Amino acid sequence: MKIIISVSACSLLLAGSLFASSLQEQNKAVARRAFEEILSQGHYALAEQLYARDFINHGIHHDASLEEDQAALKGWHQAFSDIAIVPEKLIAEGDLVTIYWIARGTNTGTGNGLPATGKKAELAGITIWRIVDGKIKEEWSAFDQLSMMQQLGLLPANK
Repeated sequence: MKIIISVSACSLLLAGSLFASSLQEQNKAVARRAFEEILSQGHYALAEQLYARDFINHGIHHDASLEEDQAALKGWHQAFSDIAIVPEKLIAEGDLVTIYWIARGTNTGTGNGLPATGKKAELAGITIWRIVDGKIKEEWSAFDQLSMMQQLGLLPANK
């Protein structure tokens, strides 16, 4: 009887672990798709499929709705017409996915308050998404804005 209980307990733990792992892989797939198709390629209509309606991007001083977040993304695409935002590393735990990403582009237009400089920029950032029921519900992000402004010639470079 003890053997059956031990085997049953081990089976439940293994099944729970596999389910969690599978869910984390699914969440990473959602994150990868959002980065590749929405953030990088600008397929904004996909946001309805991949983001929760009550999505919140938690900023330091201001939380942004999905509409505000997408408007900012469109601004980056206006400023950098050839922008590519590549997810380099994805780590999932529970319902959170952390993405270390690299963005590259040429500042050929105006957007998000940037003038067109014609210069290339490359910067790194980290985004944490909480994904619930296959949809991105919350976001926390940080990226190297100082380096970007220096690369664009809008701030002096450190020497």
